[in-house]
Amino acid sequence: MPPAHPFDFDAWETDLGGDKPKEECGIFGVIGTADAANFVALGLHALQHRGQEAGGIVCHDPEQGFNSARRFGYVRDNFTKQSLMETLPGPLAIGHVRYSTAGSKGHTAIRDVQPFFGEFSMGGAAIAHNGNITNADALRKELIERGSIFQSSSDSECIIHLMARSLQRRVPERMMDALRRVEGAFSVVAMTRTKLIGVRDPLGVRPLVLGKIGEGWALSSETCALDIIGAEFVREVEPGEMVVIEDGEVKSLRPFQPARPRFCIFEHVYFSRPDSILNGQSVYTTRRQIGVELAREAPVEADIVCPVPDSGTPAAIGFSQESGIPYAMGIIRNQYMGRTFIEPTEQIRNMGVRLKLNVNRALIEGKRVILVDDSVVRGTTSRKIKEMILDAGAKEVHFRIASPPTAWPCFYGVDTPQREKLLAATMSEEEMRLHLAVDSLKFITLDGLYRAVGEAKGRDPNAPQYCDACFSGDYPVEPADQINKGFELKAAE
Repeated sequence: MPPAHPFDFDAWETDLGGDKPKEECGIFGVIGTADAANFVALGLHALQHRGQEAGGIVCHDPEQGFNSARRFGYVRDNFTKQSLMETLPGPLAIGHVRYSTAGSKGHTAIRDVQPFFGEFSMGGAAIAHNGNITNADALRKELIERGSIFQSSSDSECIIHLMARSLQRRVPERMMDALRRVEGAFSVVAMTRTKLIGVRDPLGVRPLVLGKIGEGWALSSETCALDIIGAEFVREVEPGEMVVIEDGEVKSLRPFQPARPRFCIFEHVYFSRPDSILNGQSVYTTRRQIGVELAREAPVEADIVCPVPDSGTPAAIGFSQESGIPYAMGIIRNQYMGRTFIEPTEQIRNMGVRLKLNVNRALIEGKRVILVDDSVVRGTTSRKIKEMILDAGAKEVHFRIASPPTAWPCFYGVDTPQREKLLAATMSEEEMRLHLAVDSLKFITLDGLYRAVGEAKGRDPNAPQYCDACFSGDYPVEPADQINKGFELKAAE
C-alpha cells in the first residue's frame, strides 16, 4: 500500500528505507571549551546519518547548573536556533542523535530521547548510549521489582538506574558497576559537573573516538564529527576502556575483563560516513576495496557500472577500476526529498521510488548494466530499482552487492527486520536472483569482505576478527532477551 503522502519523508523511509538496516545512534561530547553545546550540535549534525528521529543535548554551567534540550527531527531544524542554544551554556556538554533500536521503534516519545539525566547523592550525571543492551528486559524487570521507576522505554535507561543503586561514591565508579551488569554492545558518553566520560564495551562492537580541540577534548562516534568542529583526532577509545576527562587531563581505566575485540564489520560496509576513519582505515578506501574484491569474485560482461546512491558509490568505483568497465551515474538521487504542500493524487502516490531516485536514461538505454548496492535486506527497493532500469531501456541488469547476504538480525544496536523477513534467511542466492528477476546476482563473500577490511587471509572461522553476526549467525554476545522470547541461535556446525 502506498504511503498516505508521497512527499512525506518519514513515510517513504518506511517504504524505501525499510529495505535497508537502520543506522544506530550517534553520540558526541565536548569538555573544556566555551559554549560546548554549540560544538556538540555541530558534531551531531555530522553524525545525523546515524539517527534521524530525534536528538538531545545536556550541558553544565558552573553558575546555571545542568540544562537540557530534546527535540524530534533533524539537528539542523532544532539546534541551529540561537534562542535554543542560548539555553545551553557552559564548557561541558554531551549529545545524542537517535534511531530507535530498542523501545518504541518508529513511535518515539520525547521521554525516550537521550541523553538521560539523573540526580545522584553526589550530584547530577547525564548519559548517552549507542548500541543495544541484550539483557535489558531482565535488568528492567529486576530494577522495577526493587522499586525503580522508569521514565522511558529505552534500554539505555537501565544504566542510569543501575548507577543509582551502586554503593560507590563517585560517578565513574558507579558507571563501572552498572556497565559490568550490562550485556550487549555499547559505546557511552557521560558527564558529571566536571567530568566527560567515554566507555566502550569489552568487545568494542560500537565505535568511539577521542579528539583534541584547543585546550579541550571531544568524544565522538566517528572521526568525521571531529573534523567538522576542527578537532584533532587523537585515538580510538579502546575496547573495554573507560576514559575520564577532567581539568584538561585524560585518565584511562579498564573496568572489564580483557576480551578479544569484535568490532562491527557493517560499520565499514554501510553505517559510517565514507570520510571517517575506522580502526586506522579510511571507510571510503575500504568500501572501494570491497568493490575491487567483488569484481574479482563475481566478474560479468557489461557496458557500465552504476552505483545505487549513495552508499553503493565507493564500491561501484572499485568494481569499475578493477574490471575496466566504465563507471557511470546511471541513477540520480533527489537530495531534497521532504515534505511539500502539494495535495497528491493517486497517480502521484504511485510514483513510488521515482520520487527519491531517477534513472539517467541517456546513459542506461541499450546498455548491459551492473548495479552495485551495499546490501539487500528484504529486496523491495532492489526490485523497484531494477524495474526502473529496465523501463529506461537497459538490455541486461546485473546486481553486485557489497556485503554478504544479510541472513540474521542484529541485536547490538542496528534495527534489522525479524529473521523471517530477511530475504537471505529463506532463499538461496539463485532464488533471490529469480525473486528480483535480474540477469545475475552476486554478493561479496565473507572472506572477500574480510580481505577488503585488511584481513589478507580472510575470516578466521575459529576466532572471527569482527562481529559479523548479521551475515554468519555467529553472535559474540548471547542475545539473552531474544532467546527468552523464542529466538533460536544458529545450530552448531
